[in-house]
Amino acid sequence: MPPTRQGSTRRRDTGAAGTSSRSKRDEILRTATAYFGENGYEATKLADVAAAVGIGSTALYHYFESKLHCLYVIMADALGFFRTEFDIRTNQHDDYLDALMAVLRGAYELNEQDILRNRVLVAEQGLVAVRRTSPREEEARTLARARIRDVEFTWATFLVRGMEQDILPEADPRLLTRALLGLYNSIWHWYRPRGQVSLDEVTEFYIRRQLAVLGLPPALADGDRSAIPTVAGKAASSSRGARGRRRTTR
Repeated sequence: MPPTRQGSTRRRDTGAAGTSSRSKRDEILRTATAYFGENGYEATKLADVAAAVGIGSTALYHYFESKLHCLYVIMADALGFFRTEFDIRTNQHDDYLDALMAVLRGAYELNEQDILRNRVLVAEQGLVAVRRTSPREEEARTLARARIRDVEFTWATFLVRGMEQDILPEADPRLLTRALLGLYNSIWHWYRPRGQVSLDEVTEFYIRRQLAVLGLPPALADGDRSAIPTVAGKAASSSRGARGRRRTTR
């Protein structure tokens, strides 16, 4: 995170302390993600996380009052990252199919920390449904739940755009979203970095299945639109029309 702006000497000291505090919080989250992802949430003790970070358990509770509180924050961060990447990739393309392929492929451009975070999110997502009596836990849980709904709504809205342009077959957008994301989420139950199956292999295999779920030919994963000449023509026409409408309104 960026440091706070510097003002007077007193403010500079506070800003430095704030930056250090945020850095330590981020380090705790990274370490907890690794422990939860590799060893399992139930098997991990916060004392182990604190020791790995190099702080005492009492100091760790200054940042997170419980293991569950820490988990909810990890989940909310993962969902926030997913939504941000979705917006960046879809906004870079006027053509719907280009945007679709960019967001599908982008979801697999992950480092090991991202993969561990996905594993934690998928494995423990059920805990988001249970209300908490602790205000800090409940606040973090509510944020994670809201981001789950936001991601699903954003995807459903995007899929409706494809249906309106006659690129995707008509279907219930909420069910289609859950089918698409469910297929993607299933990967993180079993995939392990440096395992027998590479992430590149996973990417190519699953993108083709995701396209099939959407009612599109797997050949689109190779950039081949000739397999859907009618849809491709409509996509190009819709894209040109959309650009023309934008020019008109500017």
